[in-house]
Amino acid sequence: MSSSSAIGRDVLVGIGLVAVGALAWGTLVERNAFTLRNVEAKVLEPGSAPLRILHISDLHLAPWQKGKMEWISSLAELAPDLVVNTGDNLGHEHALPALQETLAAFKGIPGVFVNGSNDYFAPEFKNPFAYFAGPSKATKVAQRLDTASLMEFFTDELGWANLNNSAASLTLGSRRIDFMGVDDPHRSFDSLSRMERALESIQSDDFLDEVTPEITIGVAHAPYQRILNDFVTQGAEMIFAGHTHGGQVCVPGFGALVTNCDIPRDKVKGLSTWTRGSRTAALNVSAGVGTSIFAPVRFACAPEASLVTLSAREG
Repeated sequence: MSSSSAIGRDVLVGIGLVAVGALAWGTLVERNAFTLRNVEAKVLEPGSAPLRILHISDLHLAPWQKGKMEWISSLAELAPDLVVNTGDNLGHEHALPALQETLAAFKGIPGVFVNGSNDYFAPEFKNPFAYFAGPSKATKVAQRLDTASLMEFFTDELGWANLNNSAASLTLGSRRIDFMGVDDPHRSFDSLSRMERALESIQSDDFLDEVTPEITIGVAHAPYQRILNDFVTQGAEMIFAGHTHGGQVCVPGFGALVTNCDIPRDKVKGLSTWTRGSRTAALNVSAGVGTSIFAPVRFACAPEASLVTLSAREG
């Protein structure tokens, strides 16, 4: 064998070993390296007290994922002022009892929620390379989940407000927070017109008019630009979303390869801003806690929840 052939063989072996090592890390280590990301968004009026919001998203929970369940439950010990859940809670057709057990710790903590596609349909195998061609597509054979029971648990057991194509006003002590939200934009379940009518209704309520909202917050599962633009136009000063998994498999120094929607790659996870016209809102996109059971890998993108502290602007 020539020396050049031997070198070529060694290079290929080296690349193969690196690939195997990266896959092992992503499937066995990093996807279970649950992380709490702490960020601060200065969006409140000067002199306002901080508001601590726990943002959880994309749990994709399966019944056997006990470590994930324990970690999520432990987040209740943070005693946030509010929980924002941006969907894709279920990751298996029999996951609802496990989710109820996991989130029972948050009973008594005010919250809001919207649905993602995996709150309606069980996960399916998809070619991972198809994501490079654009956002994933729905199939006609997806198994329906018990979405009604999921939403009943959120509203009746946890007391969380349903923001699917709707709006709500929550009173936290003497503080009024207004919310608007849409059903899953990735499946085109969103209705901005219904949301806008609901928002107009709560803002015209005679009783609530006695207390001016301290902030208006937009909530969606998937951060498509049409949704973010409308949130800002309707007066949102803070927006929460998930869906992207932060890219899930990222390149160190480069970041996400795909976003699974039309949001720019530099806003695929973390705290940033979104501007529409002359208005700008803070935007927190969660990289999510889980993955599909058919793609159990994360690389350079740890699973996360976010503790977002809303604080007063300076000046």
